[in-house]
Amino acid sequence: MKEYKAVLAEDEPLLRSELEESLSKLWPALQICAQVDDGVAALHAIKQHNPDILFLDIQMPGLSGLDVAHHASTRCHVVFVTAYDNYAVAAFEQGAVDYVMKPFSSARLATTIRRLKERVRSKPANLEGLLQSLIKASAAREYLRWITATQGHDLRFITVDEICYFKADNKYTLVVTQQQESVIRKPIKELLPELDPAMFWQIHRGTVINVNAIAGVLRDIGGHLRVRLKGRTETLLVSEPYTHLFKSM
Repeated sequence: MKEYKAVLAEDEPLLRSELEESLSKLWPALQICAQVDDGVAALHAIKQHNPDILFLDIQMPGLSGLDVAHHASTRCHVVFVTAYDNYAVAAFEQGAVDYVMKPFSSARLATTIRRLKERVRSKPANLEGLLQSLIKASAAREYLRWITATQGHDLRFITVDEICYFKADNKYTLVVTQQQESVIRKPIKELLPELDPAMFWQIHRGTVINVNAIAGVLRDIGGHLRVRLKGRTETLLVSEPYTHLFKSM
């Protein structure tokens, strides 16, 4: 029996490790020949290892997952790893092998593995039609529904509804919910375009709040506008360029 090879392309190390661990349990015979965290490295891994299967995150630094999928088309079976529903549905309906939504579900991954085993002996799909649909879906600005964050050595999946605010922390971003604080490895300026502007407002160069978490607005002793939050004791400063957002409050 042939031993099939796979490459994992996912830029979140804890998430990539979780995927590898789940695959090793659910499909022990599958050889993970490379793990990479950006698009350029994914292309090199495809060229070097000639994998049968590519688990491919759509959102990656360097080359995007869509760019990598263009090169992987007809060369290997692709499983898209995504936090975006519209990407996932399009990928499944147009002939990509399958998709895995973040956060991972063992039951869903088991279904993906079953489908892979059925198709892996056949010629990999031509993804060009799919990629055009994904590019259009991307242009339609589907916004994040989940944030994958670290808290100490633990990986947390946080829905955007849970988040009170994001705060810049050097090259990282602090993710604050009512109960706790976590960190993501992405600067706030890169995160902002992925957030729904109807739900998240930037109120300071380094602060973005969930409007649904606002409990009220007040002025401090210096006359500066500050936001009170539901379930949090701190208040957040609103810098002058963003005070217009609160004129109706």
